[in-house]
Amino acid sequence: MNTFRLTGLAGCCMVTAAVAVPEPRSVYETENYQVPRSRIDDFILARLKAQGTTLAPPCSDAVFVRRVYLDLIGTLPTSGEAEAFLDDIAPDKRAKLIDALFQRDEFADHWSTKWCDLLRVKAEFPINLWPNPAQTYHRWLRSCMRTNLPLDRMARRLLTSTGSNMRVPESNFFRAVQSRDPASLATAVSLTFMGARQEAWSGPELEALSSCFSRVGYKSTVEWKEEIVFFDLSRPAPMRSLGMPAGAVIDLPPDVDPRAVFTDWLVNPENPWFSRNFANRAWFWIFGRGIVEEPDDFRFDNPPSHPELLRHLAAELSSHHYDMRHLLRLITNSRTYQQSPVPAGKPCDASLFDCYRMRRLDAEVMVDALCSVTKTSEQYSSLIPEPFTFLPEGTRAISLPDGSISSSFLELFGRPPRDSGLAAERNSNPSAAQRLHFLNSSHVRKKIEGCELVRGSSGYRSNPNSAISSIYLTLFSRRPTPEESAVCRETLAQSGNRRDSVIDLVWALLNTNEFLCRH
Repeated sequence: MNTFRLTGLAGCCMVTAAVAVPEPRSVYETENYQVPRSRIDDFILARLKAQGTTLAPPCSDAVFVRRVYLDLIGTLPTSGEAEAFLDDIAPDKRAKLIDALFQRDEFADHWSTKWCDLLRVKAEFPINLWPNPAQTYHRWLRSCMRTNLPLDRMARRLLTSTGSNMRVPESNFFRAVQSRDPASLATAVSLTFMGARQEAWSGPELEALSSCFSRVGYKSTVEWKEEIVFFDLSRPAPMRSLGMPAGAVIDLPPDVDPRAVFTDWLVNPENPWFSRNFANRAWFWIFGRGIVEEPDDFRFDNPPSHPELLRHLAAELSSHHYDMRHLLRLITNSRTYQQSPVPAGKPCDASLFDCYRMRRLDAEVMVDALCSVTKTSEQYSSLIPEPFTFLPEGTRAISLPDGSISSSFLELFGRPPRDSGLAAERNSNPSAAQRLHFLNSSHVRKKIEGCELVRGSSGYRSNPNSAISSIYLTLFSRRPTPEESAVCRETLAQSGNRRDSVIDLVWALLNTNEFLCRH
């Protein structure tokens, strides 16, 4: 393999190559775009001022288009989409792009994957939803994302569901737990809808929460693997008055499903738990770090880094009828979100959000990106035999309906097992095995050798600048700098085998952090 001098983000590269780069700010920042300041920015700037630092400059259009595609739809822009955005001179093109991405099918795919992680959508051990119910559950969650079902209505359907696991998809919420006793159900509810773990509650609080789910019953039918979730009146009734967290008290009328009464309390706009939890999760899903960190660990001794910001986002969510897209729109249109990944002065402080923190792509997004730029597909399988887990060729990883359907790539790159619903199940930390996979594996090599960028290598001699620009737009959503073009032209001209040189170039670029990370 030739040794290329390639630009990796902030000089970083996963391939062992010498890197001669232009000043990174010229690629990742801009002085020509003024991002309107929002209330979000006011809270962030106030904290930064107190710490004696400031926001990073605005990111370039090339960084923004790649970032917002990955964050909102888990998909790289095509070279044509990136080029069209870069050439657009409309002053509001960023806001328009954000709204357009909400309408894409990939938005529903990407965000239903996040919900499937949270709700433990998995057919096999230790959750054991079974394939048909897991796929039914996934289709319902994807429909919720596609239609933008308000979060309070979504929560109500999950928490009060009764019926068949195959015909009432949301009833699987009470099946997707490792143990079905009331305390375990309360723990799952608390983690999912309040962002708090079992250890956050005192004994009486956990007992009261558990009482709300003490009459959830299960029964099987003659249909194979079918199970009915129902309100079981034969079980002992809970106490008439229950003390909820933070001193709240709810009254349970006799013969009324206590889940419904609990849900009324949970989604009440006066109750901060629900809106605060999902405001924090939205921030975490976009920035990779919550205002309360970890995002499912709300407790009195783990305070938010920006309490006023969290209250503002929670109020925005509840006052706009729990519209998650409204919250995502506010966040992605903010100056804070549209910062450069290169810090303004000091090294980036993740808790201050003083720059956009670079982080490795999620496993599903990464393999989809690799397949997208090489125009190839991936094979996924499960321990369960076909036809229950058959997936047609070309299925994307962000569309996988079941945590039991996987691949060696997804396992290597930290896809969560979906056993507990904890955010920490997903491991996005780079490892030596991951680096070796991109550097040396036949899996990556075969994808590159057959890809369109390599098949068109004969045209690199007649119009090298256009060909190199196409590679950069495809992989990085930006055009190469003059220095990068010169290095690539020089290297390609020196090689006797043009196809091998193009393979080496694409392979080296795939190993840079600029491809492997969101930035």
